[in-house]
Amino acid sequence: MESYYKNYVDGKWIDGGSGVISVDNPATGEHLADQAIASPQDIDKAVNAAKRVHEANLLSAMRPVERGRIVKKMGEFLTQNAKSIAQKLTLEAGKPIWEAEIEVRGAARYFEYYGNQAETIEGKSIPLGENYYDFTAYEPFGVSGQIIPWNFPFEMTSRSLSAALTTGNACVVKTAENDPITQYWFAKAAEHANLPPGAVNILCGLGNEAGAALSSHQYVNQIVFTGSVATGSAIAKAAAQNIVPCTLELGGKSAAIVYDDADIENLMNSIRWGIFYNAGQVCSAMSRVIVPKRLHDEIADKAGALAKSLSVGPGAERTKFGLNMGSLISETQRDRALNLCQNAQAEGATTVTGGHKLNRPGWFLEPTIFSNVTPSMEIAQVEVFGPVLSIIPYDNDEEAISIANGTDYGLVSGVFTKDLDRAMTTAKRMRAGQVFVNEWFAGGVETPFGGYGKSGYGREKGREALWNYIQTKNVAIRLGKGSAGRA
Repeated sequence: MESYYKNYVDGKWIDGGSGVISVDNPATGEHLADQAIASPQDIDKAVNAAKRVHEANLLSAMRPVERGRIVKKMGEFLTQNAKSIAQKLTLEAGKPIWEAEIEVRGAARYFEYYGNQAETIEGKSIPLGENYYDFTAYEPFGVSGQIIPWNFPFEMTSRSLSAALTTGNACVVKTAENDPITQYWFAKAAEHANLPPGAVNILCGLGNEAGAALSSHQYVNQIVFTGSVATGSAIAKAAAQNIVPCTLELGGKSAAIVYDDADIENLMNSIRWGIFYNAGQVCSAMSRVIVPKRLHDEIADKAGALAKSLSVGPGAERTKFGLNMGSLISETQRDRALNLCQNAQAEGATTVTGGHKLNRPGWFLEPTIFSNVTPSMEIAQVEVFGPVLSIIPYDNDEEAISIANGTDYGLVSGVFTKDLDRAMTTAKRMRAGQVFVNEWFAGGVETPFGGYGKSGYGREKGREALWNYIQTKNVAIRLGKGSAGRA
């Protein structure tokens, strides 16, 4: 591991105008490296570099198949270096190394998927009658500003960067301050694929400085953000001043409805992944499980046993796929989750297991299960972003759906039942951008992802995400003499 990491602007590695920040290992609290912090002036240089690439049509003038090959080549480079990337990601993000490896492979998959889509973005002909020829064409917005979260720093960057480049946009990426180190691999991948300087710019900076400068920059044409509702709202307001479209993936308080015919063992497998993967630091985490009253105690007991079976400790020591969990990203995040657990206990929730920090170095929270949670409790309404599951009992299907829809969020939801009609009826009524049936996190790169309500707007992943990065141009042609006007 290098001792100092720079920012990448216009094909060059540069220091940060706002100094440096310490990147620490959340599993130990120890210093890993120093990272250059971008100033608003650095952001301005990056945006102007991207603007130059766009205005020169260096990406958009390419034959789409060639641009797609470049994007895929970036993914191939990431795959070739996956082991090295995952090792660094584990150290800076605190997740088990096998989780880091999954993240890196998933990141590379985005470049493969979107690279293959490049030559499929086609316009259409619109009939207007005799003497007219009309068609649509798709063009990139220009400069795509991308503000990346810390929970999946590598995969989230890939998700937006690959789609933006595929559609011919030049990109300025602001990484998270907590875990920016692995991001320099995207600059290396861009160089490996022979992208022109300025097409990809990678900078680490503080949200209130670099993030604010990027979201409000007059030459940024499109913004992608994943993070908190409060920050997303601020970014949307800044973008609105320049009439710039945004794709916002914000918080979640996702619920799984368990019906009385559900396969309970299958449910436990989904709970393992749904709330304990990445220590629960997942926007679409299964944070609420809504269960029939007669099954409440059984499900609480089995979920508690599952949580107790997890081995919790430094990600670098957890190399094998299995029942283990790493740390939270920071002391601040750990203490926030801990405070919500303490409030849940004070409000009357039953602690099945967990609810405490681990007595060891690093930012660890016990895998936690609360039962007898009521819908109005804070723990049932506020996003914890940690390994904390709330089990909520219900009397009938109508009440279950009402509880599931009873928050400000609507990112994902789930249904567990053997009855397909019941599953489809429930899925239709759930206010969420994605509904999982009998498997949490079903789907993949190919499936659209985004929220309702305060979970944001716009869609990432899948072919649908490409429309975030392009705008439609209509060309209407009058042939010959024609008529003097249109009705």
